Amino acid sequence: MEQLFDHDLLRRRRQRALSRLEPGAEFLLRRVAEDMAERLMLVERRFDAPVQVHGGLPLAADLMQATGKTGKFEFVDLCPVPDPDERVMTPAGPDLVPLEPQSVDLVISPLALHLTNDTPGVLVQVRRALKPDGLFLAATPGAGTLGELREALLAAESELTGGASARVHPFADVRDYGALLQRAGFALPVADIEDTVVRYSDMFALLRDLRAMGMTSVLADRSRKPLPRSVFLRAAEIYAERFSDQDGRIRASFPVVHLSGWAPHESQQQPLRPGSAKARLADALKAPEQKLPR
Repeated sequence: MEQLFDHDLLRRRRQRALSRLEPGAEFLLRRVAEDMAERLMLVERRFDAPVQVHGGLPLAADLMQATGKTGKFEFVDLCPVPDPDERVMTPAGPDLVPLEPQSVDLVISPLALHLTNDTPGVLVQVRRALKPDGLFLAATPGAGTLGELREALLAAESELTGGASARVHPFADVRDYGALLQRAGFALPVADIEDTVVRYSDMFALLRDLRAMGMTSVLADRSRKPLPRSVFLRAAEIYAERFSDQDGRIRASFPVVHLSGWAPHESQQQPLRPGSAKARLADALKAPEQKLPR
């Protein structure tokens, strides 16, 4: 299995961020947590054995529990979640979901799937852990996330050094995630995207927020050579030139892919067998039927 992300580095970055949480730095996770809780509210049932998998902070779990739709959450994560005395937690790396088969009825994953080295394997583990008719809800950054920062850094480094290394993670497309849900065996899979744009005074304010959230690059194949300050200064200029509004503030894109899928169960809607239709489409449309040439 290709090691795209350095999970030891991720653990260190996450521990540093959790040890000195800055007020407001969790804005993106809070926004995603609110969206996920709203989506759960639309489901007409209660989940008594819920688990949050690799979410860092317990915001999504706490908001979902506050809706009255769930029991108390347990956690699977790389680092201890805040308030450890009040949480039941199983430590595990981002590629592992150490839950017994058919042991839980709700699994949520807020802003975590994009850091897995084996996303298909993680989804299969989640589906196996769910009881029949159990629900999986996830939100993950999608293609285009931090696209402005990626472009500015690549342009500046190439201009000043004659070459460039990847400084921003790759992110999968919404269609890719939808296909992965089907491949993992989820029933009724749904994948949709919600665009979020955050504005900053400059690129360095964005970088401070990413560092405070523990969301800086953990690419395994990253360059170990620190970028000169001149590259960051030039990147900030390029960012402002290409991605600023009339008031001078820059934009940062965070398109979030929302995923949902159910563990298969006989009570769920099933597609009709081919050839089982009892009415002709031509009759419904009140149009003459035309046979296609062979």
